[in-house]
This record gives sequence, C-alpha cells and structure tokens, in this order.
Amino acid sequence: MTRGLGLLSLVVSLAVGAYLLSAQMATQSRAKAKDAQLVNMAQDAAASTTLQQAADALDQSRALNGSYAGANLAGFGVTLVRADASSYCLQTVSHASVFHLAGPGGTPGRGAC
Repeated sequence: MTRGLGLLSLVVSLAVGAYLLSAQMATQSRAKAKDAQLVNMAQDAAASTTLQQAADALDQSRALNGSYAGANLAGFGVTLVRADASSYCLQTVSHASVFHLAGPGGTPGRGAC
C-alpha cells in the first residue's frame, strides 16, 4: 500500500513539474517573439533615419552642384540607385528587408526603388 502511494505521489509530482515547465517555456517563447518584433521595429526606424539623413546630404549636394547626380554618400550605408538633376532614389537593407526613398520630398518605404 505504501509503495503504491509512493508511486502515485511520484507520478503526480512529475505531472505537476511537466505542466509548470511547459507553462514557463510558452511564456518565454511569447517574450522572445515580442523581443524580436521590437528589434525589427527599431531596425526599421534606423533604416528610415539613415535614408532621411542621406536625402538631406543629397539636397545639400544639389544646392552646391545643381544636380543630385554624382553625390558622395559614403558613410551613410545607402545606395544611390538613380540620380539626375531633379530626382533621386536611395535604397538600404535592414534585417533582410529593403527600404527606399524617392525624392526629393519623399518618405521612406518598404521595397526597392
């Protein structure tokens, strides 16, 4: 009888432990997914800021040279995909997503130029 009670006690303890472990792992999984989402949002915001800063540099270059073509954007981490006397398109990559800014006066958006 005491053996059966001891065995039952062991099985109940293991079941409770398994349930608690499963609940903890599910909570950690949701937290990791939320953390990854926040990191992606921060990286997207950084890409938008980078594009805006490069656009400002292009506007300064046009004011000095009369054209967006030939502007030096070294150090911004963006690619000048297209530029002429009156318009341009910049592109950058953030965590495997491509962002672009067509200007002048454009806003950053997802996708290529």
